[in-house]
Amino acid sequence: MPVARKPNILVIVSDDHGYADRSILGVQGDVRTPALDRLARQGTSYSNAYVTAPICSPSRAGLAAGSYQQRWGARWFTDSEVCPPEVPTIAELLRGEGYATGYFGKVHYGSEHHGDRGTPPRHGYDESFYGLAGESMGRLNYLHHSENAVRDYGKAAHPMAVQPLWNGEEPQELEGFLTDAIGERTRQFVADHADRPFLATVAFNAVHNFCWQLPAGELEKRGLPAFEDWNPGAGEYIDWYDGAISPHLANGRAYYLAQLELMDTQIGLILDQLDELGLAGDTLVFYLTDNGGSTCNYGVNLPLRGTKYTLWEGGVRVPFLVRWPGRVPEGLTATALASSMDILPSALAAAGAPAGTYAHCDGRNLLGDDGGLAPGHAALHWDCGWQWSVRRGDWKLSWVEPDSAVAQAIRQVEHAEPGSGYFLANLAQDPAETTDLQAAEPEILAELLALHETWTAGLALPA
Repeated sequence: MPVARKPNILVIVSDDHGYADRSILGVQGDVRTPALDRLARQGTSYSNAYVTAPICSPSRAGLAAGSYQQRWGARWFTDSEVCPPEVPTIAELLRGEGYATGYFGKVHYGSEHHGDRGTPPRHGYDESFYGLAGESMGRLNYLHHSENAVRDYGKAAHPMAVQPLWNGEEPQELEGFLTDAIGERTRQFVADHADRPFLATVAFNAVHNFCWQLPAGELEKRGLPAFEDWNPGAGEYIDWYDGAISPHLANGRAYYLAQLELMDTQIGLILDQLDELGLAGDTLVFYLTDNGGSTCNYGVNLPLRGTKYTLWEGGVRVPFLVRWPGRVPEGLTATALASSMDILPSALAAAGAPAGTYAHCDGRNLLGDDGGLAPGHAALHWDCGWQWSVRRGDWKLSWVEPDSAVAQAIRQVEHAEPGSGYFLANLAQDPAETTDLQAAEPEILAELLALHETWTAGLALPA
């Protein structure tokens, strides 16, 4: 869809944000997210939007490529990587359309290290400020990133994620609040490129555990006690970890909400800057989180069942907001089946790129030809190796390998229940997936099983 001016693209990705944890929903009375509420009022909220995996690495890989990451074998932590060079990322494609490209925040497609394709400078980003969470158990420390911190933490440096960050190809230390630094670097990029179209991917570490890592002033203001990071001399990590997550962490929900509010503040400052620079009307904004809320970190996914790591709705259905004034309806809640894979084709379509540029994607352009919104997906699929699911219309079929070692580890460490065997649900009637309808609907069961088998058989790299 050609446009007079190519819009800026702003993709904001949070980490483990609970489905119910936005104040505009009125579900959780303790939540305050004015910036996200502002996006919802000024744009469209998708109530049936999904990511491609219930954990961050494969989910982020699918988002970056606009395709099912299973096509290059990325299913779980153990085999996830960013797409191979023959599969272009959103940054590579938009850079080809004349966009300035910037990446700010958490990187975790798989096992990437400096210089690998998984680092932003190597898959299409001109400017970047980021941390490699794959080098630190999937997280970034909220407060410390320096060589001194690595020395001070010693054995705990890896799990506590205090390694220096990266500024493009150069290491950069940060002793300060990471969420604020990500917001500041994003706003600097926007200011520097206000005169040309840009893609800014903003990947907050918030609200990933360990949320007690807050500035001292925030703890004092909120009346919250400090909580110490792991000290190897105090015991084994796994025992300490169990006391640092739900249900054992005192003030856990308050720490989580503080991190959510501080991230929301930075999002609000970015939106304010777009207004001040006269760019809001020319900027297509997406907000989503990388997987379902983590109940071990006090996120709430009501009314959905389940959590991060699982293929219950609470593991893969996420907040998904889209704003483009004058082009995307304001204040609408869309029920169409949408996916994080849709961001790439929607952005390329908005930029006026030929449809062939993104025809290889599994995602769909969300922008309708008539100025409205396009229909959603007929079906969506998930496959983690040890668990899979498919949704078609209101029906969803899931399967978890009985006696799976991965499932057992999740039960023990994360206090989450993935299920076992087949489960058939009608999500229109039962969004909380309380009732298994296998026996009552054998024809639906057979149809969805065949649909997923056909999808699996067709997996290959996009041509």
